[in-house]
Amino acid sequence: MKTFSLAALTAAFLINGSVLAYAQDRGGVMTYGRYADSLFLDPVLNDANVDIWILSNIYDTLLLPTDDGQGVKAGLATEWNVSEDGLTVTLKLRDGIKFSDGSPITGADVAWSLKRAAKPDNGIWGFLVSAIQDITATDDGTITITLNRADPSIIPALSVFNTAILPQKLFEAAAGATDAEKAQAFSEHPVGSGPFVLESWERGAKMKLVKNQYYWDVGADGKPLPYLDGVTFEVIPDDATRILRLQSGELDGAEFIPYARVAELQATPGINMELFPSTKIEYITLNVRPQIEGVDNPLSNSKVRQALNYATNKDAIIQIVTMGVGKPMKSFMSSATPMNSGAGPLYPYDLEKAKALMAEAGFPDGFSTNMLVLAGNQDETGIATALQQMWAAIGVKLELKQVDNAARTEQYRAGTFTMRAGAWTDDIADPSEITSYFAYSPTIESQHSGWKSEEADKLFEASQSERDVAKRMEQYAKIQEIHNADGPMVFLYESPYPVALSEKAKGFLQIPLGNNIFRSAYLEK
Repeated sequence: MKTFSLAALTAAFLINGSVLAYAQDRGGVMTYGRYADSLFLDPVLNDANVDIWILSNIYDTLLLPTDDGQGVKAGLATEWNVSEDGLTVTLKLRDGIKFSDGSPITGADVAWSLKRAAKPDNGIWGFLVSAIQDITATDDGTITITLNRADPSIIPALSVFNTAILPQKLFEAAAGATDAEKAQAFSEHPVGSGPFVLESWERGAKMKLVKNQYYWDVGADGKPLPYLDGVTFEVIPDDATRILRLQSGELDGAEFIPYARVAELQATPGINMELFPSTKIEYITLNVRPQIEGVDNPLSNSKVRQALNYATNKDAIIQIVTMGVGKPMKSFMSSATPMNSGAGPLYPYDLEKAKALMAEAGFPDGFSTNMLVLAGNQDETGIATALQQMWAAIGVKLELKQVDNAARTEQYRAGTFTMRAGAWTDDIADPSEITSYFAYSPTIESQHSGWKSEEADKLFEASQSERDVAKRMEQYAKIQEIHNADGPMVFLYESPYPVALSEKAKGFLQIPLGNNIFRSAYLEK
């Protein structure tokens, strides 16, 4: 039975004597099991969830996403306003804010950080703030952002990881001649204003974050957040091992629980099995270049890609892998992404149609190919094994290549992969981010796949300055129509975030945009 200290009980009462809630316990270190380690802790020059979902604990942005992922709330800025013509954004900085080294956060730091994020070719997410023309800051903490065009997504963009505020002088003093070199050096010992600070990092094994003593936000008890003294991330790629260590009490939480284990953990005493609402989609990315490392590539034929989709029984995979928790994709966007126009599941299972398309493409007897699968990941292995069996019916012989996350990421970014199992989560309550990544070729050649549609590219560019909501919806509907019919993907399913927590771990939240929020987490004593 849980006991309460006199101080905790006293904190639960207001002056008028009404009980609000028991105060959250303070102190302790939460140990959290991750499926893969981070790669690079710079908020601008990255594109990996293993980085992004950690960044929000180290760095702060002017605005923060709301817990439902649909809006924004105050962060380092407490007020914000967009002018009637859409060309000026004015924000008011919070009083007394500091970086984790105790130095003040100035308007100059804000202006420099946003200019760095918006600098052309400085990271793949620059398009989110590409409308920024200039930024000025005054001594009273007022930030004025001048835009070169009206941007309908500029406010949510100021809550995205790449607009994090960094200390200009420390970054520029870091070793290196280029921005990338300085970012590499700075991110080894990053200074931000998030709730935690990086204390140590054993690559591939363990990362330790400790409380930021200068964090600006306060908890329900009126004292500074975070409640925890720190968070330790243990890198445990094997799903079964991650679960065993949670059950043994070595971990306080574990991410990416295989859906096949959800029911078991829901019934396990001492474990809270959470299914957090998400914008997560699961899919297969196809390299569609005519050749891959000098070898002709059947996946460059759109009819082959369509055949693979029709030969994929999504309902069966959802049952096999998610135990019925998932739902078929209706577009390359999740159904929770604003302006999703999907009317029904894409590519219903039709084996005869798949065979006919293979014949039309010139592959009546199929071909051999391969897929990168994350070693130790039960869900990805289940998906790939099911596809191996399903696609055999149209003559496609699929070899599964088990690799670690770093190796897979290297091949993916180099464009030397053939196929890879993948997952995506929005970082912004707007369709621009996922569309840029998946369908707009100048960003990263559409998921590093080599796919390109000039019409989709032009529509996306037009959408970036379209303030008429109805017209913007039409633009995104057409982009989805083009990509869904011809894009470099096998569409699988949408699903929630499965996170298992010790019964004593409270207050942790993974929002629909993926961010792991530890600032209000605590351990019951």
